[in-house]
Amino acid sequence: MHVHAAVPIVNYLKLDGDEAYLLATDCSSCGASYLGTRIACSRCSSRTFVERRLPQDGTVGSFSIVHRASAPVVTPFVSALVDLSDGTTVKANIIDCPPDADHVRLGMSTTLRIYEVGRDSEGTVAMAFGFAPNKTDTAPSATKESR
Repeated sequence: MHVHAAVPIVNYLKLDGDEAYLLATDCSSCGASYLGTRIACSRCSSRTFVERRLPQDGTVGSFSIVHRASAPVVTPFVSALVDLSDGTTVKANIIDCPPDADHVRLGMSTTLRIYEVGRDSEGTVAMAFGFAPNKTDTAPSATKESR
């Protein structure tokens, strides 16, 4: 089957050739950051925004290993809050890593990755994003007390 095109599953994931990145929408008045399109800022009600390309690297600030979900979602998986290097926090899944507390740690360094989540009959590929652990990660292992 021929691949026609790749499309992101959310409007703030941008696919630019071989590169992918996330795009934040920042309030021009108060600086609040959002993912996706906004009509008004929930902090100050301003209606003017600027777009900002987000960095691709971050660290795991919080995570949960999800064992139950509605079909067709495959479990277990790791849902996390990833603190990007510029201070923005993004909710995403941790991918390319076993979904257990022996492999995912608070403070673990990660990088944005995209992956295929589906394909239609015409070959159009739906792409999602997640964060994968960096091979050079030096975050301390979680202890039983911190779990």
